Amino acid sequence: MLRFTGIDELARVVGPHHLALGVFDGVHLGHQAVISRALAGRAREGGTCGVLTFDPYPIRILAPEKAPRRLLASLDHKAEILERMGVDFLLALPFDHERAAQDAEEFLGEISSAGVRTVAVGEDWRFGKSRKGDVALLSRLSGELGYHLDAVPPVMMDGERISSTRIRQAIRDGSLDAAAAMLGRAYTVEGRVVEGRRLGRQIGFPTANVERGEEQFPPDGVWAVRAREGKTCLKGVANLGVRPTVDGETRTLEVHLFDYSGDLYGKILEVEFVRHLRGERKFGSLEELKAQISRDAEQALYLLRGDEGVEQ
Repeated sequence: MLRFTGIDELARVVGPHHLALGVFDGVHLGHQAVISRALAGRAREGGTCGVLTFDPYPIRILAPEKAPRRLLASLDHKAEILERMGVDFLLALPFDHERAAQDAEEFLGEISSAGVRTVAVGEDWRFGKSRKGDVALLSRLSGELGYHLDAVPPVMMDGERISSTRIRQAIRDGSLDAAAAMLGRAYTVEGRVVEGRRLGRQIGFPTANVERGEEQFPPDGVWAVRAREGKTCLKGVANLGVRPTVDGETRTLEVHLFDYSGDLYGKILEVEFVRHLRGERKFGSLEELKAQISRDAEQALYLLRGDEGVEQ
């Protein structure tokens, strides 16, 4: 997938361009409904389909006290999800107070001058200085600026609007089936594998220590997991928490992968939490911990039998 940070960079790519605009944290079913309109524009007129978003999350600049502490997908993870959907490029505009102060009309002028022919948004999307840009403005300027507007209504589930906030709460509560239903796919986190204390290796269960980024994690404990490294799909058991038996102090994610002996250091591992097996607890010795991990691994293998790995 192509990655851009400026609207002017679209000149490198033969258009016309069909853009979905928004924050798209998690790329849930509501977001996918918007992006599908940009994909439809490409199918109708040719050219490219892209997503325009902002980095960092705008509310972290405009109202940091109201911003979520955790996201559903980092920018890199979001790009991977979009690529799987068939999107050609991600345009992540740096967001700062200068961008926030830009008039909505000027912003739309920038987009149209880059050869954008489809603009797809959620029907309540707001943008530009003082959030004065809205669907009414987009519609009014569409003829003058030469783009087709697709304004998409919210996607509902169980009588409520699907939102990133609602999904984050479901994950915090451990309701991963509910989160997956709203995302249209299994929820995953990803991070780089980093050096650990190698205690797992000492007790016969080597683990990949996944660097904890800004993505939302489910409740602590031991989980049956699916994982992906590149195109390789794996199964395993993971501990999420502070590792009280070995006097851990920071929250970590350690993944033991079944039937894997390669070197993962420095690589990106995408992890899906399939089933919560037990809460984290302190054991009296490393031998007790080893025996419990063996039981955890056996249970995880049973739950994951016949599984084909992290879902697309």
